[in-house]
Amino acid sequence: MAAALAFASVAACAPLPVNLGAPPQELAPTGKLRVGIGVGAVSSAFWATRDPATGRPKGVTVDLGIDLARKINLPLEFVVYNNSGEVTAAGPLGEWDVAFMPVDAERAKMVDFGPAYFLVESTYLVPAGSSVRGIEDVDRPGTRVIGIEGTTTARSAQRSLTHVKLQTVRTIDELYEAMRSGTADAIALGRESLDSFAANFPGSRVLPGHFQATGVAIAVPKNHPLALSYVSAYIEDAKASGVVRRALDNAGMKDAAVAPAAH
Repeated sequence: MAAALAFASVAACAPLPVNLGAPPQELAPTGKLRVGIGVGAVSSAFWATRDPATGRPKGVTVDLGIDLARKINLPLEFVVYNNSGEVTAAGPLGEWDVAFMPVDAERAKMVDFGPAYFLVESTYLVPAGSSVRGIEDVDRPGTRVIGIEGTTTARSAQRSLTHVKLQTVRTIDELYEAMRSGTADAIALGRESLDSFAANFPGSRVLPGHFQATGVAIAVPKNHPLALSYVSAYIEDAKASGVVRRALDNAGMKDAAVAPAAH
């Protein structure tokens, strides 16, 4: 179930980029900007985490949502989900106005994507002492591979596996528990999430290479062409002006590259 967190204070006026202009009514029909985000235990270009002091979400998508709400001078509400699949499924239900998520063909049936702001590779994390050395070693009978249900990464991992049935859990916290309890031989996630994940499991290794490469992009519900045009212009401006760069840096992703300009 989604949780809504109001950030009304961000409605203070900020300068509008000259290429955007006033937002269409279609973008925020309720009079506030509702931003759908995934919140979990690790940070990435998609995943937000919770501030231990306040409990509020923080991360790349939070910074982008705050920036967009300020630019259009509207109150902001974050609608929080446990994974990217839940964010996607909520789009047709009208629960959010703008969201951020990895791009794939299944999702494109449910939401409309603007430009990517980050390019992500997905691979596996294996525990300390694992005999697995490369991605190809994961696809062996008996290997317990776990991902998050309804996600691009899980779908791509399963397509790449011919001898193993991917197991899925609902939240990233459950992935933590699987690794902690020794019930997972490989965890499938985006590389940046796995780098954060690995810090909690000494001796674990993020495998080189990838089984999936895709963009993490801004999105709106289907059939909102004016909103899509507006947020597409916004994200291109945010990439060019340094907003995305600062959001990545604030999340500790100083070595992560901003996606190139869309053409």
